[in-house]
Amino acid sequence: MIIEKTNKEIIFRLPADINIDELQDMKEWFKYMEIARNSKAQQEDVDLLVKEAKKGRWEKRKADLLK
Repeated sequence: MIIEKTNKEIIFRLPADINIDELQDMKEWFKYMEIARNSKAQQEDVDLLVKEAKKGRWEKRKADLLK
């Protein structure tokens, strides 16, 4: 593996036989880091957002399972 840094980017050179699915997972992690780096959200904001997203999820899932 070779890691190279230019003025505009960082380049990872990997053997061609590496598992492409694992690379996709790494790509998603790097994308997350890129987005989070510029975020001004506080942990408290994230916790509230997660709580709101989960609200009612179990009741909806139960209703779907009973259909």
